[in-house]
Amino acid sequence: MNDNGEQTAVADARPAGSARVDAVGGGKAAVTVEVRRDVRQVLARDGERLAVYDLDAAFAGDASPRTVIPFPWPGWRFGEHSADPAGRFVALSGQRSVRVVDGDGATRWEFRHPCWDAQVGHDCDPGGVCGGHESGSCRVSDDGRFVWAHVPAPAGLHEGGAFEEWVVLDAADGTLLARTPVQSAAQGSSHLSHPDGLRMGLSIGEGQDGSLLYWARWDGEQLTVRDLNDGDLILLDTHPAHDGFLTLTHDQDEIALHDALGERLATGPAESLPADGCDIEPFWDYYAGFVDAETVIASTVEYDENHDEYEEEHEEHEEHEDHGEHGRPRHWLLDARTLRLRARVRYPRRISDSATALGDGTWLTYQDGVFERWRIAAGG
Repeated sequence: MNDNGEQTAVADARPAGSARVDAVGGGKAAVTVEVRRDVRQVLARDGERLAVYDLDAAFAGDASPRTVIPFPWPGWRFGEHSADPAGRFVALSGQRSVRVVDGDGATRWEFRHPCWDAQVGHDCDPGGVCGGHESGSCRVSDDGRFVWAHVPAPAGLHEGGAFEEWVVLDAADGTLLARTPVQSAAQGSSHLSHPDGLRMGLSIGEGQDGSLLYWARWDGEQLTVRDLNDGDLILLDTHPAHDGFLTLTHDQDEIALHDALGERLATGPAESLPADGCDIEPFWDYYAGFVDAETVIASTVEYDENHDEYEEEHEEHEEHEDHGEHGRPRHWLLDARTLRLRARVRYPRRISDSATALGDGTWLTYQDGVFERWRIAAGG
């Protein structure tokens, strides 16, 4: 029930297709969904190879990869990579370099940088992988002309104590076009291009120390950067109908809609979720996004797992809302402009993953190498 004692509305999810997208050799792959305005791709890495799939083609029945390249650092398990929307190349974020590899597997160029391993004075093996888990990310621009990358800064460029930097590289030959220092000590990071094709977002996670958020624009001559680090925010999603973006607080207690300048337009606090008799305060997952221009989907998978453990430990607990069959873990629909809670999503079978919104009225869940696509049933 909500704060007014009213039963939470339920929206039924309807299957809209499924596709198996996994490692080329059939092994268990690390998968990343890269959503752009006109192209949705999946990057699947199994250690020795990286395959890129056209997600829409996979749902249409063609699950063959559009590109398969040898992964140059088999022992490297971190970093966020990116595929050219046109399928011509893949940009890879390594421990000591950013590398662009063409579709035929040939290295186009490599941009070297200091090792991500933060252990001071460690013995860095140029031919191997060092032990640290720190990493960065890269993103190919929507027009395929540039590669944006978050990397460690060379020792001579530690401006004001900034040991990391954000660079813009020419996708054709790796020429450094622009760079700016960032005041971070990253555990990891991710990029998100805005549907306007001009702006790029960078979200940096510093573990328990917090999160940093930057937006930038490269016009071919000047790099303009907007620092939005007064709120400990994680960048979640964008949509063509919104000039701004969605964020989550580092504490996972609030989703917010921002305008292009970063000002909050609306907030969706986790405390607005229905009470369920658990002593653990509800919190959002790290994944939420625009189902369409009017709807946001968010989830509480991690909280629900903690809640189930709580229930097992407390046989006598307060009455809570009946979530029904396949009610946990839970996904929620929010109004995209006010972020008010609309409904809990009810699935025809159990799901175990957070949702990846596609912005076209559908979203994805992923389990055991299979993506399932969903939409709200008519009348939901």
